[in-house]
Amino acid sequence: MITRILAIAAAEFRTVRRNRWVFTATLMMVLFALALTFAGSAPTGVLGVDLLTVSVASMTTLAVYLAPFLALMIAFDAIAGEVERGTLGLVLTYPLSRGEMLLGKFLAHLTALAIAITVGLGAAGLASALSGGASADSLFALTRLIATAILLGACFLALGYAASALSGSAAGAAGLAVGLWLVFVVLYDLGLLGAVVFDNGGSFTKSVFPWLLAANPADAFRLWNVAGSEQVALVSGMAGAGAGLPIWAAPLSLLLWPVLALLMARLAFARVEP
Repeated sequence: MITRILAIAAAEFRTVRRNRWVFTATLMMVLFALALTFAGSAPTGVLGVDLLTVSVASMTTLAVYLAPFLALMIAFDAIAGEVERGTLGLVLTYPLSRGEMLLGKFLAHLTALAIAITVGLGAAGLASALSGGASADSLFALTRLIATAILLGACFLALGYAASALSGSAAGAAGLAVGLWLVFVVLYDLGLLGAVVFDNGGSFTKSVFPWLLAANPADAFRLWNVAGSEQVALVSGMAGAGAGLPIWAAPLSLLLWPVLALLMARLAFARVEP
């Protein structure tokens, strides 16, 4: 089983590398992270924190938008594309289960995404540390940011597979992937913001709102990174966002989402005809 999964992962990673996806995604992460790092360096003197702390706060915002987008763009045709090209039936003639095929793709795509995230965020973190100094807390915050951004990418990779399996074509899967990104990353927060304004400090804001934040992987990612560092929370302005939550809520949500989404993708994949 492990051998078959690794064989699929190796073949899929060669395809991703040949298509220059790893290079393109890494370049995007590096450019955006560096731009945000040095464009947002002004608050360091005002807040009395090092540049790396400000950089981590800026890159948290970058990662919550870019990591899901990159993950969905690599995953949307993982199944629908195989069906359109007629290769799914050929692959399944081998002694290989659909679950093994899905895990192999997931491993390859997550490796490619992890390279892009680690190099992109790591390069910006190194540049800010060399330029404006770094404390032990900010270095740990950067490490946590990279690890949690990879976890966030894993969530949306699996959601992308589910979208790919449920769509009848790669074009339909691309549209559904964009819809997922909009809902989870943009519209969900807008809906919560409207509800909080309407509630005007009532029981929803105090009791329900924090748990709804943790239920969304994108917001759980933000909360985990903010809650882990007082300095990052100060710079980001989200110090009180998760005040009503236990410390384990956001990490548990972000750890469970990839597993649940992969199960959804596997169930959807089972209904796809080669």
